Amino acid sequence: MKRLRIRYILLICIIVLSMFGGYATASEVVASDSTPVVAPLPSLPGYLGKDNVPNSLVLLPPPPAPGSAELARDEDVAQRTFATRDTLRFDLAHVDYDLDFPRVAGTYSCSLNAPITEQDTPTLFRLLRRVKTDANLSTNAAKEFYHRQRPYMVNHEKTCAPEAEERLSKNGSYPSGHTTIAWTWALVLAEISPAQADAILLRARVFGENRNVCNQHWYSDVEWGRTMAAAVVARLHTSAEFLADLEVAKQELESVRAKGLAPTRNCRDEAAAMTIQPY
Repeated sequence: MKRLRIRYILLICIIVLSMFGGYATASEVVASDSTPVVAPLPSLPGYLGKDNVPNSLVLLPPPPAPGSAELARDEDVAQRTFATRDTLRFDLAHVDYDLDFPRVAGTYSCSLNAPITEQDTPTLFRLLRRVKTDANLSTNAAKEFYHRQRPYMVNHEKTCAPEAEERLSKNGSYPSGHTTIAWTWALVLAEISPAQADAILLRARVFGENRNVCNQHWYSDVEWGRTMAAAVVARLHTSAEFLADLEVAKQELESVRAKGLAPTRNCRDEAAAMTIQPY
């Protein structure tokens, strides 16, 4: 009898552990990769320089006005994304919030079917860091001038990254810097690896949509972020240094493929998350 009681207690412990400690959460599954956990790398100077990046205040129209059809669309999209809570798509949105290197270098790893790491593709890795700086700087003028409130500041709903809410509240929502950066990367990578261009650009579209899913950006923020990315890439092609690095990056990626190195992300679960439509 005593032995049966002990077995019963052990069985209960196993069940509890399996419920709370034995399995990865959805976010852990989506976020899992083979990138070592290290301190974020600092920003690098861009190819263009602060005074040579496209001016978002000149290029973009004002954000949607109160009472406009565009603002109604923004609010409708935000509302519809709430259905993605507690799904892999919401977890992927949290993953996409993190723009720190070296981890963010894996964003397009599944799309490329190859890793991007400082060890295996040093020039491409550095190129993405520098391009991030250019893309980020290009959004500053409009962000600072309009200082648009972010969705969670208006609808008071949760975000995918609550740890960032206080900081982001001081940074304008329009246009989306994350989207500008992600689409800039995608356009560059599509040039480096044209055979994977569709997969890369699809991932970039999902990345931008995830800014809506995260409740940190409006639909129009994301929409015009893509425009800024196109402007940044056009300007990058006037930089001889960028063009030289682009050619080296192509060779590095070919070398990685020849070695058969695997992507650094969990591609199965990333693909599952991408099938969940946010609106």
